[in-house]
Amino acid sequence: MDRQKRVGAVLWLTGLSGAGKTTIARALDQRLDELGVERELLDGDAIRNALPSGFTPAERDQHVRRVGFLASRLEAHGVTVICALISPYAEAREWVRRQCRTFVEIHVSTALAECERRDPKGLYAAARRGAITGFTGIDAPYEAPSRAELHLDTALVSVAGAVDRILSEWTARTAMVGNPTELPTSTSSANNPMS
Repeated sequence: MDRQKRVGAVLWLTGLSGAGKTTIARALDQRLDELGVERELLDGDAIRNALPSGFTPAERDQHVRRVGFLASRLEAHGVTVICALISPYAEAREWVRRQCRTFVEIHVSTALAECERRDPKGLYAAARRGAITGFTGIDAPYEAPSRAELHLDTALVSVAGAVDRILSEWTARTAMVGNPTELPTSTSSANNPMS
């Protein structure tokens, strides 16, 4: 399949651990691939595994800015970049926004109680017992976005529904900078919450 020539964009998924950022990002990556869109998925955990960094506020801020800078460079070359990071600080996310031409902030706004219930890595349980300190949402802050383009609560919207909403926003935003594309919508129900 020929790759579509398209204006790049940065689709930035932010939210608590266990909110569904990576699950949505992977499904979005697959849909964009099926559509022939040049894209790159930058997952915060995968990047930390390859390029270890710490969890102090300054180190978290630096991690977000590094990923954001890389995303902005890929976007400048016409790549749609999907970023899935907790990115707890508003100022770091605003810094990334300023680096990008087309930045779509997606707040995966799943409630803390639901994230703790899921706890896919056992991190909330460890934080509650005191084995981990400085854990976002427990004893370290998460600054919810004040002007996100999308809010997705994965207790209320399915993965397919979330992807459809992101694609709709992405299509509208990239059309504004000169490259409209009609995208098919998913046949999956948008109302079934993810587990």
